[in-house]
Amino acid sequence: MSVSRRNLLKSTVGLALLAGPAALPFRAMAAGKIDVGVLFSNTGGLSIVEKSLAAATLMAIEEINAKGGVLGQTINPIVEDGASDPKTYNEKASKLVIQDRVVSVFGCYTSASRKAVLPVFERRKGLLFYPTFYEGSECSKNVVYTGAAPNQQLSNFIPWIVKTLGKKKFFIVGSNYVYPREMAKISKMLIEAQGAEWVADEYLELGHSEWGAMVGKIKNSGADVVLSNVVGDSLIAFYREFRNQGLKQETLPICATVTSEIEIAAMGAEYAAGSYTSFPYFQAIESEANKSFVERYRAYVNDPKAVTHHAMESAYFQVYLWKQAVEAAGETGVDAIRTAVAGQSFDAPNGKVTIDPDNLHCYLTPRIAQWQADGQGKIVDAFPEPVRPLPYVAYGETAENLICTAKGVDSAKL
Repeated sequence: MSVSRRNLLKSTVGLALLAGPAALPFRAMAAGKIDVGVLFSNTGGLSIVEKSLAAATLMAIEEINAKGGVLGQTINPIVEDGASDPKTYNEKASKLVIQDRVVSVFGCYTSASRKAVLPVFERRKGLLFYPTFYEGSECSKNVVYTGAAPNQQLSNFIPWIVKTLGKKKFFIVGSNYVYPREMAKISKMLIEAQGAEWVADEYLELGHSEWGAMVGKIKNSGADVVLSNVVGDSLIAFYREFRNQGLKQETLPICATVTSEIEIAAMGAEYAAGSYTSFPYFQAIESEANKSFVERYRAYVNDPKAVTHHAMESAYFQVYLWKQAVEAAGETGVDAIRTAVAGQSFDAPNGKVTIDPDNLHCYLTPRIAQWQADGQGKIVDAFPEPVRPLPYVAYGETAENLICTAKGVDSAKL
């Protein structure tokens, strides 16, 4: 059964838990339909972000279907709720791949959820399109990574903080799981390479809402900048407590790898004004393509104030990259899609994006924005062109010396 747009919007921005019929494994579906999975969190602490990723995915599917679909067939989304829980993600991924036999899945937000589903896709030879910026150090041929790799978020950010903001003492804080911890490792190397130092590296559990003691540590640490890898609704509590304790962004700025337009809208723009984030996409990008994207998204979710952000923009354009790959392959076999998606390019709202044929990550343009009183980011630094993704930058990977290649990980270089 297809999911109507009206019903989707009734269920919190396009998340109706409806399943389509099973079909032949990894082939074009019968009755003119191609079944795909849409797996994000409709409930739990991460739903604040993940609902928008699901909505952007479904919007892209609806746009493609309105223009004739793919290979003359309609894309049929089978929507599941990861419930902000890695175990649930694993169960739902198994259902989509084994029971529903979808040809691809668009989904996951946190690295914890991606790690939870990865064995399913690798064991069952499925294909996941993953839209989130992440910590790297992964090279799976069963995942297409369309969010920022660490070198597209940190390799530009840390030097900019030191050279432009003049900050030399970093307090690193994050949620307690793989993404924040791995990003902290990479950040420490970059900080030290700039002649700066990190004075602390602290974590609280994902979903933690009591930030008084941690902000007190920051306040008394001697740090002159905070590098935040805090995720989900914890982030809102953190920024609010930061301001409540009298800390000012002008003197002790938060520089974040996660904070986006959607979290700022949830916390209140006044709590983040003056802080910074590094992402390839911001709603503030001045281009006709982006303006059109924002307008279409707001119309789709029937909310004139809805905001767009990096992970949801990646969730949107990756559906188009998948479409192009299916059309190039001429079929919906997983191996055929994987082969055909390598090298695919698309003019996304953030600019031109391209899937690297070696590592199946995405060329993206690094940007830094300072958050304003209206909840939007003012872009203060941007690369002139897309940068090659380097998922193993923590191990010294460069564009001339790849560790993640089309043959897999070159373990001799680790």
